[in-house]
Amino acid sequence: MFHKRIGIDLGTTNTLVHIPGKGILINEPSVVAVSLSDKKVLAVGDEAKEMLGRTPDTIVARRPLKDGVIADYRTTEAMIRYFINKAIGGVRFFQPEVMIAVPGGITSTERRAVIDATLAAGAKAAYIIKEPVAAAIGANIPIGSASGHMIIDIGGGTTEIAIISLGGIVANTSVRIGGTKLDAAIQESVRKKYGLAIGERTAEHMKITIGSALPLEETLSLEVRGRDVISGLPKTITVTSDDVTEAVQDELSGIVHAVKSVLQETPPELSADVIDKGMIMSGGSALLRNIDRLIAQATGVPAYVADDPLLCVAKGTGIALENLESYKRSILSTKT
Repeated sequence: MFHKRIGIDLGTTNTLVHIPGKGILINEPSVVAVSLSDKKVLAVGDEAKEMLGRTPDTIVARRPLKDGVIADYRTTEAMIRYFINKAIGGVRFFQPEVMIAVPGGITSTERRAVIDATLAAGAKAAYIIKEPVAAAIGANIPIGSASGHMIIDIGGGTTEIAIISLGGIVANTSVRIGGTKLDAAIQESVRKKYGLAIGERTAEHMKITIGSALPLEETLSLEVRGRDVISGLPKTITVTSDDVTEAVQDELSGIVHAVKSVLQETPPELSADVIDKGMIMSGGSALLRNIDRLIAQATGVPAYVADDPLLCVAKGTGIALENLESYKRSILSTKT
């Protein structure tokens, strides 16, 4: 009997849903709004993100994933169910097979929580694929070849770095630094430097609009509104791209350190391959201006941002689902 297959990139910041043959159908924030009185889920995705920082005491809008793993099981289950229903329709006569991408450094307990939440949300079978492998597949890297390929996937909650050869991970690390840590660093920096409290959405907007990993030749500026920490009154200031660059340096140095540690663990033959081909970068935070130049300068190895870096992991889950038998042995753990 035909069972629909769904690939989900369950990210800390955004969740993307890919259906083989149809492409990416959903790209929404990983946010759920819950009523505190009866624990009822009121909104998920775009609608819930609009509520962040704007809810009354009776409603809480939260991200159920922290650092790429489940922090709130019940809310995550509700979120997965919402995305499955939205992708294939609320009324269905079959249970889909679902593949979920998870951080490479996930523990067996965290992996079990993802599988259980997916099955509870209505999946017939749940498959797990590691994010760096999914990102490499989605970036069109031929992971099955006897050659070393390096992928750096910088997501919302984690940065996954891996050397892949013959379809498996040879050396890897997963650090819990990603887009949300960069946003928090920007918030803290604006508070210290300008005495202005800003929300996480404003910090994210600053990062996307004027952010850069290295100082820009032509400085960009942006008007930012927030609350003055001394007077408590609303206030508008102008921030520059240099402010953002300075704010994110500590977090970026953590990513650079992790990249170096993986390169140091890599067998010599594969190191030669990586120098020839360069490192491929994926994930939403790979869109930060000059982050590829920063990593290339720090390591001496060329770095390139993949096409559509935000979509690589979701695309990879879809491709792996279409070719389930090919990838099943070396990559996936399953439970039906």
